[in-house]
Amino acid sequence: MKKIDLNCDMGESFGAYNIGMDEAVINHITSANIACGWHAGDPLVMDKTVKMAVANGVGVGAHPGYPDLIGFGRRNMDCTPDEIRCYVINQIGALQAFCTAHGIRLQHVKPHGALYLTAVSNEKVARAVAEAIVSVDPNLLYVALAGAKGEMVRRIGEEVGLKTVYEAFPDRAYTPEGNLVSRHLPGAVIKDPEKVALRALRMAAEGVVIAINGTSVPIEAQTLCVHGDTPSAADLVKSIRQTLEAEGVAVQPMTSGARLSEH
Repeated sequence: MKKIDLNCDMGESFGAYNIGMDEAVINHITSANIACGWHAGDPLVMDKTVKMAVANGVGVGAHPGYPDLIGFGRRNMDCTPDEIRCYVINQIGALQAFCTAHGIRLQHVKPHGALYLTAVSNEKVARAVAEAIVSVDPNLLYVALAGAKGEMVRRIGEEVGLKTVYEAFPDRAYTPEGNLVSRHLPGAVIKDPEKVALRALRMAAEGVVIAINGTSVPIEAQTLCVHGDTPSAADLVKSIRQTLEAEGVAVQPMTSGARLSEH
């Protein structure tokens, strides 16, 4: 049986600002990437989101980004590798503390936004992120872009002793080279639930994605992501999960999500 994880970026509200469809999405996913307060989120939001994930049997991952609240972490920043390493350690530690408080182990780390995309093409950034993760906990999974563009991240992860989990985005358009189409371009974010679900099924069952020029791009993904700040996020994840399970694809977390008491 084919197996796939279904994840969503969550916990991106901040203070009085409510962002994302977390409560509506949580019932349909198996892993959550939770903002750590730098691109979005705050201590109260992190606490609430981790608690919600635990209650729904959803695996928890840290979603560290650049220190860019006003730009939602989607703007690149000229940071040194050492700065990035320390930024990521800080954010992992913050979310890990909330996981400990709620009796669950942190499952994975997935960089956010510009940090995620920079790590795909910049070896120094990718290595800084990997070294940060392994220095906190070598058992954490490192989530990176599926396909040829993620090979460097996988290699660096192996070098430092991390296991990489490949991720694909059924709600994002792809270039023929396997990159995500820039959000500044029309059609970069796909919002139709039926279309997104069919893309997810092809990714999970066939290991391919159709690029914007109609070509088939090979990708081997272990997890699929839907962005929680998309207005139709709840409809997207519900449609994806129903379609995957109807076609015999098992939807389950990246790991067993074992609680601390079991170790």
